[in-house]
Amino acid sequence: MTRTRFYPRDVPNTCSIVNAGRKPIASTNPYIKFKSKYKMVAEAEVVSGPQAYANLETLRCTLQDTILHVELNRPTKLNAMNSVFWVEYKKVFDIAAQDPEVRVIIVSSNARIFTAGLDISGGIGVGSKVEVDAGRRGISMYHSLLKTQAAFTAQATCQKASIAVVHGACIGGGVDLISAADIRYCSKDAYFCIKEVDVALAADVGTLQRLPKIVGNDSWVREMCLTARNASSAEAMSVGLISKVCDTKEAALAAAFETAKLIASKSPVAIVSTKQVLNYSRDHTVEEGLQYVATWNAFALQTADLAKAGIASLQKKQVTFSKL
Repeated sequence: MTRTRFYPRDVPNTCSIVNAGRKPIASTNPYIKFKSKYKMVAEAEVVSGPQAYANLETLRCTLQDTILHVELNRPTKLNAMNSVFWVEYKKVFDIAAQDPEVRVIIVSSNARIFTAGLDISGGIGVGSKVEVDAGRRGISMYHSLLKTQAAFTAQATCQKASIAVVHGACIGGGVDLISAADIRYCSKDAYFCIKEVDVALAADVGTLQRLPKIVGNDSWVREMCLTARNASSAEAMSVGLISKVCDTKEAALAAAFETAKLIASKSPVAIVSTKQVLNYSRDHTVEEGLQYVATWNAFALQTADLAKAGIASLQKKQVTFSKL
């Protein structure tokens, strides 16, 4: 009986597979490389660095030091979210989550507004032209919606902190997007609209689940969701959706980069731990959250970063922490 295992080393463009006779067989898959300290390899290596975020159709990504700047990049369509966008957005956050070169992610827009929301030019809920019964159509649509939701869930659960920077209109899916961010800044001209009821939908990509926990004002959330009215940057700031309003888009971006640099200067273990515990505690009781952080810190406190930070503080020096 033939046993298969992988060599514990990186092999560019191929992975070496050995059979029971220890004869190497070169993989023909050029996209997968395997790595591990151990002889049995459990995971595929994720490509890191600027090349990992190149050649995207709906996004433009720039890696500056340890800050990944993700720009919504369909300016002629006002950054309307099409089927390609959902795939690419999830891909970027999945890669960034494991990329040791990335510590913070900033999401902004290169169009004259942030986003017009869902791209409805191809229709909503249009499936295969093949005639199937309602039950089968429903199951197909259900799985399609789950895939769409996964894009912003990848952002919300990404172990790297993300900052959303809004200017102009942030409509429909845009509110879903920023609700998945850790920090939200905007320019004075920004406004927010949960538009879905105007196109006969209930918002289904995260707004109805995340926004109430961000804002904490149930009446305001329901008013926004049920009326599809616009909320100004000042109103968004007053209810806690936004934490900083700047005069211009450029000023908001500059503020976001300043915050991102500050976050990136901290221990990456501490940042990952803090976000993980905040996310868990948001959806659990105080007692459960305390139990969780005790369990988490039982290993996280063993990081070398703790001693580095302590010594640097005593010596009043800045410390540079290792990558994850």
